Amino acid sequence: QVQLVESGGGLVQPGGSLRLSCAASGSIFSINAMGWYRQAPGKERELVATITSGGSTNYEDSAKGRFTISRDNAKNTVYLQMMSLKPEDTAVYYCSADAIGTRFRVSAIYWGQGTQVTVSS
Repeated sequence: QVQLVESGGGLVQPGGSLRLSCAASGSIFSINAMGWYRQAPGKERELVATITSGGSTNYEDSAKGRFTISRDNAKNTVYLQMMSLKPEDTAVYYCSADAIGTRFRVSAIYWGQGTQVTVSS
């Protein structure tokens, strides 16, 4: 009913930058919070940052000061600007959205398929 597609991942050197994008599409009535999570090999998925429909943001401690989450409500798109990347930022990054579909009008959490970010020299 609601699909999320991430883009922008890749290989970057330590200290470099990447910008991830996630576009929501489908039968969307409204989208509340959107967020980015990541999962490194052998580790659990963890929160990176979230943003409400009103623009309030929340960051995991290691992301503060280096990552910036933003969204374009008109495009149903959320972004994650990542700077000063470190090898420990290497992970699959997943987009999530707390969205209400037009069919059932029930809030649900939707996930993208993930995009790989590798920080290595």
